[in-house]
Amino acid sequence: MSERVMSGRTDGLITLGAADALWVDLTADSAVPTALGAFTCSPADARVGYVLLGGHVVATVRSSGGQWSVPEARVRRAAAELNAVGMDEQDLVRIGPFRGAPRQECNEETPLRWRQRITGELQELGGPERAARREVGRPYHLAGIDWRQILVEQTRDGTQRTWWLPRAVVRLLDAAEHTETQWVQAARTRQASAAVTEPPSHSRQAQAAGSRQTTSPEGTASLRPYNAELEGQLYSVLSRKPGTSRRVAGWACAVCRTAPAAVLDHCHEHGYVRAPVCQSCNTLERPDHLYSNDIRVANRYTRLFHTDTDDWLRHWHRCPGCRARTTLPLPHLAAWTAHVACRSLRPTHRAPRGRKPCGVLRVSWTGSQKAPRSCLLTVAVDFCPSGEHRVLAQVPYRDAAERFRIWLAETAPAVAAAAGPDRLDGLPAQFRPVIADTSGEGLALF
Repeated sequence: MSERVMSGRTDGLITLGAADALWVDLTADSAVPTALGAFTCSPADARVGYVLLGGHVVATVRSSGGQWSVPEARVRRAAAELNAVGMDEQDLVRIGPFRGAPRQECNEETPLRWRQRITGELQELGGPERAARREVGRPYHLAGIDWRQILVEQTRDGTQRTWWLPRAVVRLLDAAEHTETQWVQAARTRQASAAVTEPPSHSRQAQAAGSRQTTSPEGTASLRPYNAELEGQLYSVLSRKPGTSRRVAGWACAVCRTAPAAVLDHCHEHGYVRAPVCQSCNTLERPDHLYSNDIRVANRYTRLFHTDTDDWLRHWHRCPGCRARTTLPLPHLAAWTAHVACRSLRPTHRAPRGRKPCGVLRVSWTGSQKAPRSCLLTVAVDFCPSGEHRVLAQVPYRDAAERFRIWLAETAPAVAAAAGPDRLDGLPAQFRPVIADTSGEGLALF
């Protein structure tokens, strides 16, 4: 099915058509669905000199016969890395629409802009029209990935439709967008430097063709790890400084440490910067607000408080205010109280394979952490299969904070050892006002 490298062929190049067949062949068993036409459709335009495959940029070259080709070895390498990606179809990230998100202008250095492209295509046509258009044969892919096969549409409160993708795919597309930006910037730099020294003749075209076959601007600087460079700084001040967003994009996500950072996460309760994180981790952390003082405890809290506990607790305690008080922001503390401290109180129902936890956990609170004596957390169950809607517990804020301190010392002793009022000086005497993210719409972009 695929065209193999033949002895004597220059640089192991294959045509774009053969590369399409090879890509689909090699990724047939991948957990991430791929699409035919990855080499011939937007944003993979041979005229601009590269093709996106997963998180890779593969340079296109023009062979001696004038035909566009790509190195077969690079296609195989991109396919092998995509095949190694695991995907949990239950671990979803909301990708739109976001009413409160600032509109991003078209960036020529990042043609992919996958979130904007998905939003535009889904809002462009209705259901029947969209289906008819798909039958025409227009492929829907981003970086060689057929995102429509794994897109999940959900309806919140029966009115607003939202779109979700598996977290592994979101991180993959974020990496592709970052890699593309770096590739284009490096290519422009090389072109600008070459224009200064190249002779103005037909030899310049020959040199350019030769350089495209032997070199690639993909060897750009890798993401640098975040080493608390922004610790203790206020988000309100730092976010207004010119060049901050460009600086953030140069870091790797401080939580997963694999994807490029996209936003500057900060504590809404105290106002301090935590660290640069990727969109995927930023979405994972965001409380699922129903109202300003009412959140639904989603399945993602299993990762926040169980499987990846140390990473997230360490991240939240990058805020000096939370670290000094050995606590979490009120929405996170409320979610922890419902998900961990009240776990034994949640009723279960019979299921084909044992018993299943009842309904969906929800926690609300009266007052705020600024008046801890009057702040009360109420943990309840919604959507009970038996039609019950019961209150599981009412926990005073101070009791919840004390339970969290005990649990922190047992679960993450290194994080607990670095916390406490005697660890930090110069903290503000008063709490900063809470900035309630009541709809989960804002992405904290600059």
